[in-house]
Amino acid sequence: MGTIRVVIADDHKMVREGLKQLLELDGDIQVVGEASDGEQCIQKVVDTNPDVLLLDINMPTMNGLQTLQELRRNNNKQKVLMLTIHNEIEYLLRAVDIGVNGYVLKDSESSVLKKAIYTIYQGETYIEPSLTPELKERMQSPSSSNTEILTRREIDVLKLLAEGLFNKEIAYRLSISEKTVKNHVSNIFKKISVSDRTQAAVYAIKNNFVNMF
Repeated sequence: MGTIRVVIADDHKMVREGLKQLLELDGDIQVVGEASDGEQCIQKVVDTNPDVLLLDINMPTMNGLQTLQELRRNNNKQKVLMLTIHNEIEYLLRAVDIGVNGYVLKDSESSVLKKAIYTIYQGETYIEPSLTPELKERMQSPSSSNTEILTRREIDVLKLLAEGLFNKEIAYRLSISEKTVKNHVSNIFKKISVSDRTQAAVYAIKNNFVNMF
């Protein structure tokens, strides 16, 4: 894995500086830009074309959710990790609906933040584990139609996907080929009408398929 190029968007300079020092400590992440509000963030993304955008929700001009919405409207493909103090499930669901790739709380350990960055950089999703119990409580139990649209094997794949496993890891766990996993993931997306792994993970939690938390 090469160096991951990151832009940090947060309205507090000390937070940005602290995150920059933390992320660049091991040498595999490079902070290529910083922004203090939504408009600056969008311009910085355009100018630097980072691999990952670390995005706060509370920012002036445009908040993080509005900024994410504008980036997705303009078809920006950067991976976006929301780093926020907001542990309310509504914020998480709204971010997922717009197209976020990961969601981490600011009081998480530094190892969690780095894991989230590595995970979304590789095309997977990462949702703050501490949010999943409340997320499950807020959501309805699965209806029979939710369960019946997926095969047993697709449910197995969906559960592991929701745990944050990569396709290769899912293949190993289920003793099937990585190509078969990719086919299952594609079928799952079509059946439950989602477009990415973050939305699929939320669907799994919402419909009580994930029992690990």
